[in-house]
Amino acid sequence: MLTIGTTPLPVVGRARMYVCGITPYDTTHLGHARTFVWADVAVRVLRHAGVPVEVCRNVTDVDDVLTSAARRAGSPYDSFAAVQQFYFDRDMAALHVHPVTYEPRAHTYVPQVVALARALLELGHAYEREGAVYFRGAGVRERAGLGAEEAARLLAEFGDDPVSGGAGPRGDDPADVAVWRPSAKGEPGWPSEWGDGRPGWHAECAAMALTTFGPALDLHAGGADLRFPHHAYEAAMAEAVTGVRPFARAWLHVGVVRVDGAKMAKSAGNLVFTADLLRHHPVGAVRLLLLGHPWAADWDYRPGGLDKAAARLERLHAAAGRPAASAAGERAAVRALLDDLDVATALAIAEAEGGQAARTVIALLALR
Repeated sequence: MLTIGTTPLPVVGRARMYVCGITPYDTTHLGHARTFVWADVAVRVLRHAGVPVEVCRNVTDVDDVLTSAARRAGSPYDSFAAVQQFYFDRDMAALHVHPVTYEPRAHTYVPQVVALARALLELGHAYEREGAVYFRGAGVRERAGLGAEEAARLLAEFGDDPVSGGAGPRGDDPADVAVWRPSAKGEPGWPSEWGDGRPGWHAECAAMALTTFGPALDLHAGGADLRFPHHAYEAAMAEAVTGVRPFARAWLHVGVVRVDGAKMAKSAGNLVFTADLLRHHPVGAVRLLLLGHPWAADWDYRPGGLDKAAARLERLHAAAGRPAASAAGERAAVRALLDDLDVATALAIAEAEGGQAARTVIALLALR
């Protein structure tokens, strides 16, 4: 049985896993790749344990950043997103990330967001204001364990600040976020009973997850920087409309990748692209680099780390070629991976035991 953090995940039947995907406006960088490689390892470990896993990884192709990038490129937002999605899929295949079961795109789930907004209104969890629908967010930050100032800072950072106005009308409370809002000039828009508009970001993921898997998930994965507000509000909306808690039994919040202490991000100008690394290094070394720190830990990228990862990959393959060791070594390595995806311990056992233990770890981490 897999444990994530301190949460055991016994599964009867299939495991339902939702992975927050990309906003397809730029090439895959190491920050993206780390999240998806760790999610891939979780899937491989669950399947090795005999659990059928269905994975839904969304594509956020309705987003302010994407619309702006498409406008600068002189391309329709959906065509621009499709091209970027092609590059992302190519990078995932090169990284040996398993294809997912479902890959919903936000622009095809607008009717489901409208249905979500309508249900939240009917249940009293949302209100309409001049063509916008706001979710009542009181209590969300407390559940996320954040103080008022930190929550307000993060909401503003991610564009969820209804009191300051923005593209739509003012909301009642700084904790309220848009489920639906009028489209700004140049943004795509869709019809609704509140007027033409577009979905809010958190509502997109809530609608796609609910439509794909129903009212609850076994495991939800995504970057740790999405913990609040995105995941907190996504879960709150889903729970408000279904009455089922928790929305996700466990969360795989993968730590961010930093460069010189700053989070890797386009706005910081410090991106390291996956495709560039794969041109000069074996995929196993890149995956080992991304798996070289516990999944929840933030991590500073340094180019020399790839050489160390490549050297360790050589040692692992040499260990795998040794005569078969005891079956106990292989069992111990698998137990380590089932215990909160403890890759460090599994790798140490693989190197020490060699043989089948090393071959199993190499397979489960997709280091070939």
